[in-house]
Amino acid sequence: MTPGDELLFLPLGGAGEIGMNVNLYGCRGKWIMLDLGMTFAGPDLPGIDLVLPDLGFIEDRRDDLLGIVLTHGHEDHIGAIPYLAADLGVPLFATPFTAGLIRRKLEEEGLHRDVEVRVVPLAGEVALGPFGCRYVALAHSIPEGNAVLIDTPFGRVFHTGDWKLDDRPLLGDPATAAELQAIGEAGVLALVGDSTNVFNPEASGSESDVRDGLMQLIAGRRHGRVVVTTFASNAARIQTLGEVARATGRQLVLAGRSLERITEVAREAGYLRGLPPLLPLEAAATARPDSLLIASTGTQGEPQAALARMAEGTHPLIRLEPGDLVVYSSKQIPGNELAIGRVQNALAALGVEIVTDRQAHVHVSGHPGRPELEAMYGWIRPRIAIPVHGERRHMEEHARLARACGVPEAVVPTNGTVIRLAPGEAAVVGHAPAGRLVLDGEVILPADSATMNMRRKLAWGGLIVITLLFDRRERLVGDVGVLARGVPVEDEEEAFLADCAEAAEAAARRAPLSDRRRLEDEVKVAVRRVARKWTGKKPLTEVQILSLA
Repeated sequence: MTPGDELLFLPLGGAGEIGMNVNLYGCRGKWIMLDLGMTFAGPDLPGIDLVLPDLGFIEDRRDDLLGIVLTHGHEDHIGAIPYLAADLGVPLFATPFTAGLIRRKLEEEGLHRDVEVRVVPLAGEVALGPFGCRYVALAHSIPEGNAVLIDTPFGRVFHTGDWKLDDRPLLGDPATAAELQAIGEAGVLALVGDSTNVFNPEASGSESDVRDGLMQLIAGRRHGRVVVTTFASNAARIQTLGEVARATGRQLVLAGRSLERITEVAREAGYLRGLPPLLPLEAAATARPDSLLIASTGTQGEPQAALARMAEGTHPLIRLEPGDLVVYSSKQIPGNELAIGRVQNALAALGVEIVTDRQAHVHVSGHPGRPELEAMYGWIRPRIAIPVHGERRHMEEHARLARACGVPEAVVPTNGTVIRLAPGEAAVVGHAPAGRLVLDGEVILPADSATMNMRRKLAWGGLIVITLLFDRRERLVGDVGVLARGVPVEDEEEAFLADCAEAAEAAARRAPLSDRRRLEDEVKVAVRRVARKWTGKKPLTEVQILSLA
């Protein structure tokens, strides 16, 4: 599919899910990409940490791809760059802080010479063929959150990226209501926007309010360490903790490499200049507990993060004790409840007090609630609303809200949906391949590949291997070999293996060796029948056929 005299929108990730954002705009034979993110694997992908978008559609058209414009530096918007950007062979465009994060990622992977990163100043512009892109600063939970205003021959698109409204931001200078209203008055064809918090009836709140909440909570602590775990990318929260540390007479400590990296990049981009001197972790190990305010990674229960290691008593430098306080200055991402609960239970076993956003005002979201969405539609006044960055229920509700705000047209996409924005009414005009890839160690492969299908079967049912030995006359000789791994028969394994061997032998004698496929199939069916009778499960079953020379 090549765009003709029309304007197309095509998400390859981030539509119907929260994460892995990849958006394509096509016009007059050319494409641009906004964001190139990843997501984390769930339990349906055993052994996998990272999930990447399948870019096969645009890889087949890479000669028509003009560039990749990045809205901000969160992993679900830039995390796939080290794995996929080099193959696309086009420049990346980002504002200074985001560019700094991308360059660090590329350097770590040894790709800094293979991928061109062009720094665009704040509120800067990028000209790419029929597209003119201008950054519009919006508040978010990371420095330099941006919308992108895309000029095309068919009208302008306001692509929000991730955003919120914050009238008292601690970092950055987001666009004012008057500036956003001026964009709307100049005419906007479509708004492509964040749906994450559409069910939240309240505005997300200001980072300054979090500072006040943390200040009140920590100022009252006269003993023990205070550990605040937060998303590493939230540099504004690091600024907040610096101010709280100074006001409460504590020394700020960073625990976690990603926090250190974000702080370094933020300082290079001109942020966090007022941060108090940081106390090294090594010094914190012997410092008076009541003198410490420790910012830590590990909000989502990640087992290798600093907080999890403190909770388990395996951190090399920080030992938590009764009387210490751990503050979760973060939200709980759906799917991480068990991991977070494990860490919190371990903290409780140490006698550590735990405070979350349910007990105190210690976190605000970086995404817009309903009042903010309504305000944005009032300012921008697009003809078309395209909800993205949400599960299906979020996007459908976002579309209803947009219509209630007076937007004439709303189209809800899925990954791979090709939407014609102009000319004429917005409409779905096709579907493109849009799959998922997984990073398995150092190998990238499709999430539905034979390898991953087998991995899932192994995880759910275990493995049985049957070995059959035949002589030169194609007669079965010796004992049938049976190996079982991960099959729940510990207490009676010997009897189970004997039943499997008996069933395999009987099946092998029914099928001729000359028809190997039939032989293997009959043995597999017979052994699975035994396994199902014993366990109620169907293990992955493999048959090895050996012949005497």
